[in-house]
Amino acid sequence: MSSSAEAMVREASALDRAGRVRDAIVAYERVLARWPELSQCWYSLAVLHRRTGDFAKALASYRQALDRGVKRPEEVHLNRGVIYSDYLRQPEAAERELHAALALNPVYVPALINFANLQEDFGRREAALTTYERILTLDPGCFVALARYANLSRVASVADELIGRLRRALEAPTTSTGDAAALGFALGRALDQCGAYAEAFEAYGAANLRSAEIARQNGFRYDRDTEARFVDRLIAAFPRPGRPAECKFGSPAPVFVCGMFRSGSTLIEQLLARHPRVTAGGELEFVPNMAQQILAPFPESLDSISAERLEELAELYLRKLGELFPRTDFVTDKRPDNFLFIGLIKTLFPSAKIVHTTRDALDNCLSLFFLHLDHSMSYALDLMDTGHYYRQYKRLMVHWKRVYGADIIDVHYDDFVVEPGAVARHLFQSLELDWDDRYLELPPAPGAIKTASVWQVREPIYRTSSGRARNYEPHLKALSAYLQQPDPSTRGLPMSDHFPPQAPLPHA
Repeated sequence: MSSSAEAMVREASALDRAGRVRDAIVAYERVLARWPELSQCWYSLAVLHRRTGDFAKALASYRQALDRGVKRPEEVHLNRGVIYSDYLRQPEAAERELHAALALNPVYVPALINFANLQEDFGRREAALTTYERILTLDPGCFVALARYANLSRVASVADELIGRLRRALEAPTTSTGDAAALGFALGRALDQCGAYAEAFEAYGAANLRSAEIARQNGFRYDRDTEARFVDRLIAAFPRPGRPAECKFGSPAPVFVCGMFRSGSTLIEQLLARHPRVTAGGELEFVPNMAQQILAPFPESLDSISAERLEELAELYLRKLGELFPRTDFVTDKRPDNFLFIGLIKTLFPSAKIVHTTRDALDNCLSLFFLHLDHSMSYALDLMDTGHYYRQYKRLMVHWKRVYGADIIDVHYDDFVVEPGAVARHLFQSLELDWDDRYLELPPAPGAIKTASVWQVREPIYRTSSGRARNYEPHLKALSAYLQQPDPSTRGLPMSDHFPPQAPLPHA
């Protein structure tokens, strides 16, 4: 590389380190216009494009890096696979990239872990178990693989060797805090499976403490006052239905599914996707990204936004949806925490129907506490924080129901598992979709399911998760009492499990 090329690459790299991503992209493009053979610069440019969400350009730059002989090409194939899987909803393309990575380097553990995870998304349990076993043979200290292997396994007794293996890994002096958290959640699940509930709760508690430590290190700490004020601001920003003008959806049209995480939203999405005109979109980020980035500070920015700008944003959403799912009539946008943005959704799409999944409050909170979630969901790391978040969610949903009335369709998980036909029929009729009893018997729609409930939704409808909190009653007394306290802002209603029907307010 010439001295002038080296200087330009150093400048581009410095811009990247300074967080000036757009400027760094321009700088790398200048370098590559003159020296297109610099494969590592193509790689760096791909990383930057991925960071900005321009995945087509990221894939193209990664391809240039491969074609020009980049070092560690298996890593490039892995990165392309992640884009296809996590952002473009093309799991088959992701699988091809992972196969290419492993063809180059059969012992490349990061690709093997991602491959096993993709096998889980596809519902290939035995294949995923085999892949995790292969990883543990290559690297016995890969405790993430051990935790995931345990999560796929069935444990019948506390004497099972797998429980002993998890305990030994937890006690190993080299185990990191992150690995200990993953192992702890896996141990809790194994103990829960065999009915050792007191030990399971202790394991889950320790795992959450470790996760909370990592969350704090990454700047995530649940602040009850901040969350309550945000809900206050949302309620104040959307006191009544917005503009009456209709936005024509076209095709595909979104079906919004939201509620608390772990409230049955994936189950309901998969049920809807059994209809031939509906495609499961999974957890799309369009609405949260719009609120948190384009419309920041949200919701106050809506006070001065023009009708023309709202139309542009609605069209942007529909265009992105069409790019991901071009050949279907309806797509489920199943982002549970979109319950925070129902006011925005109804402002953009006044005719939109919102499917709201709900569940017994204690079961819901306990399920969150027992799941290894992203650290940004810091409310789930402490049971009483989870209870506080649930109360804020309930308070907000009571408001949305008051404003939007029948446009919000409640689907209660505990009702569904008892009378699936009646609940499903009402849901489909509310969405103006024809119902067929055979939808309850069909397997989930083919393809990958990217959710924490990937295995539950592939099984027949079962009731064992309903009332699960009874197994942990001694540990939930404080949470139970807190959830039962009336909330003055909801007209004295307790934080009960079913939402009271209320008439909508008139349009402004």
